Amino acid sequence: MELVTLWMAVGFLFAAYSVIANDSVQTLGTWIASNNERVNWKVMWAAASAVLLYTLWYGWYMNGGDISYGRLNKIPFQDIQWYHAMAPGLLLILTRVGVPVSTSFLVLSAFASTFILEKMLMKSMMGYAVAAVAAYAIWIVVSKILDEAKEVKEEHKKYWRIGQWVTTGFLWFTWLSHDIANIAVFLPRVIPWDLMICISTVFIVGLWYMFREGGGKIQKIVLEKHNTRYVRSATIIDGVYWLILFFFKELNDIPMSTTWVFVGLLCGRELAMATVTGKEKFKVVFPLIGKDFLKMMVGLGASVGVVLAIHYIIVPNGL
Repeated sequence: MELVTLWMAVGFLFAAYSVIANDSVQTLGTWIASNNERVNWKVMWAAASAVLLYTLWYGWYMNGGDISYGRLNKIPFQDIQWYHAMAPGLLLILTRVGVPVSTSFLVLSAFASTFILEKMLMKSMMGYAVAAVAAYAIWIVVSKILDEAKEVKEEHKKYWRIGQWVTTGFLWFTWLSHDIANIAVFLPRVIPWDLMICISTVFIVGLWYMFREGGGKIQKIVLEKHNTRYVRSATIIDGVYWLILFFFKELNDIPMSTTWVFVGLLCGRELAMATVTGKEKFKVVFPLIGKDFLKMMVGLGASVGVVLAIHYIIVPNGL
C-alpha cells in the first residue's frame, strides 16, 4: 500500500463520512422513506452496498486505478495539508446540524483554482435551473393525471416497487460515479488494490451507519416534501433526477453540485403541485423552498470562504 499521510487519512475519512451522510440521501432518501416501514434497513443497506462496490471497482478497473471517473482531470493530485482536511471537517459540522451543503463546492474548493471553481458554480447553477424547470413542467402534467396522495392499487404496487428499485439503482450508480470525486480528491489518482479494499470497507461501514440512522438529519428535507413516502412518488422523483443527473454527468468532466440539482428538482415539484392544487398552497411552499435555498447559500458561502482563505491567507503566508 502506498504511503498514506496523516492529513490524507483525516481528509479522506471526513469526506467519506460527510458525503455518505449528506449527499447520498439525495439519491437514497426517497427510497428509504417509501420502504422504511416494509423493508428491513439491513436489506436496503446490502442492496445499496452492492451497487456501491460495483461502481467503485468498475471505475477502478476501467480507468486504470482512478475511481473518480475522470472528474478530477482538471484538479491534479496535491500533497495533502491540514487546510485541505479543514474543508470536509467543516462539511462534517454542517451535516450534523442538517444543512444540505454542496460537497463538490466545499471539498473540491480546497484543491481547485478559482477558475475551476467558477466553472463548477456555473454548471451547478445551470443544473439547479434545469432541474427546477423540468420538474415543474413534469409535475404539472403528473399532478393532473395522478393523485400522488392516493393509495396505489394493490395489483399495481408490485410493479411500482420493482420500478423504484431499478430507478434507484441507476440513480445511485450515476450519482456515485460523479460525486465519488469529492472523496477521491484526497487519494492518489492511481489507487493500489490493497488501498481499494480499505476504501471499500470505509464506505460500507459509513452506509451501514447512515441506514441504521434512517438517513440522518438531511433526510428531513426529503420527508417534509409532499408524498415522498409513497412508492409511486418516490419512483417518479428518482427517475427524473437520474435523467437530469445523467445528462449533466455526460455533458463534460467538470464537477458540479448534485445537491443543487436535487434541491432544484424538489423546488420545481413543490411549485407545480401548488400551482395545480391552489394558490393558498404557495403560502406553505415558498417558505419551504426559501429555507432550502438559504441552506444552499450557507454552504456556498462556506466554500468561498475556504478557497479565499487558502489562496490568499494560508498559502501565501506559509501557514
